[in-house]
Amino acid sequence: MTELKKGLIRVLCVDDSALMRRIMTEVINAEPDMEVVGTAPDPLVARDMIKQLNPDVITLDVEMPKMDGLDFLERLMRLRPMPVVMVSSLTQKHSAISLRALELGAVEIVSKPNAQSGKTLEAYQHEVAEKIRAASRARLKQYVMPGQEVPVIKTAGNVSNVRNDWVVAIGSSTGGTEALSRVLTGLPRECPPIVITQHMPAGFTASFVQRLDRTCALTVHEATGDEVLESGHVYLAPGSVAHLAIRKSGGVYRTVLIESEPVNRHRPSVDVLFSSVAKEAGKKATGIILTGMGKDGAQGLLEMRQAGADTFVQNEATCVVYGMPGEAMHIGATDEAVALDQIGERLFKGIAKAQSPLKR
Repeated sequence: MTELKKGLIRVLCVDDSALMRRIMTEVINAEPDMEVVGTAPDPLVARDMIKQLNPDVITLDVEMPKMDGLDFLERLMRLRPMPVVMVSSLTQKHSAISLRALELGAVEIVSKPNAQSGKTLEAYQHEVAEKIRAASRARLKQYVMPGQEVPVIKTAGNVSNVRNDWVVAIGSSTGGTEALSRVLTGLPRECPPIVITQHMPAGFTASFVQRLDRTCALTVHEATGDEVLESGHVYLAPGSVAHLAIRKSGGVYRTVLIESEPVNRHRPSVDVLFSSVAKEAGKKATGIILTGMGKDGAQGLLEMRQAGADTFVQNEATCVVYGMPGEAMHIGATDEAVALDQIGERLFKGIAKAQSPLKR
């Protein structure tokens, strides 16, 4: 074992594939601010190495021998909570398991290298590194126990009769899947159309949409492009495939998928979505940034505010990572931060205020 360098993010890689352990080691050690301090072929070996090495972050394979990755994660979060990045194949089964891992307390998901993804090694290295950095900075305090029922808020006044000419746009990243689940599950059917960009690997949004659709009063879709936005419906950007935007045509809003280069190193990008909402919906919109690392969405939220939209962010105390909301506050895109469990109520208060004859 080489001598550890001070100040580096110490990573333990757990995977039954020797090839995958080698790839992760090369990718992580190529970064100047992190280092692989050990590798383990299964959770039983990993358990002893955690005690010995005390890593800052663990990368954990979904399926392994001797003990399933989920079983190990659940025990780890109960006995010794620490930042975990799940490493998953791009299959329906594995994506569903990875989403369950996020419910149990994992911070991020990264897909295994895939020749069909079209990603270069450099792009993959950046993705892995960013997710490990995010995990190393994450708050592990669990604000909501998985499975805990979320009360559906009641709409107020004329909001219950809201028309399709209002758009709610939400952006999120690290920790966002559980934050989105919490927010959307608490919203009633009588809700304006919602468009969402959540940073996720390709192939994972379909499983996420299915899970949300089962638990929400709202109907949740993975956006396919040219859909008419309808009240009571949610449209989620497809992970890594295209940017989601909106356009107004014939008096209705429609989804637009843009297969262009990443923006802020992300595709889909929250900035792309918010900028389109600012342009097309103007003051008839609400913009919300939830937990996430980086600054994607901050500039777009500022554009929404400048266009007259209602804007706010998730507060620092309830974020897994406060990067995106904090950046939005820093540049003046909003001056209001709201606790996660109060976001739904705050959303409808803002709409009611905007629709009131006494609105600002």
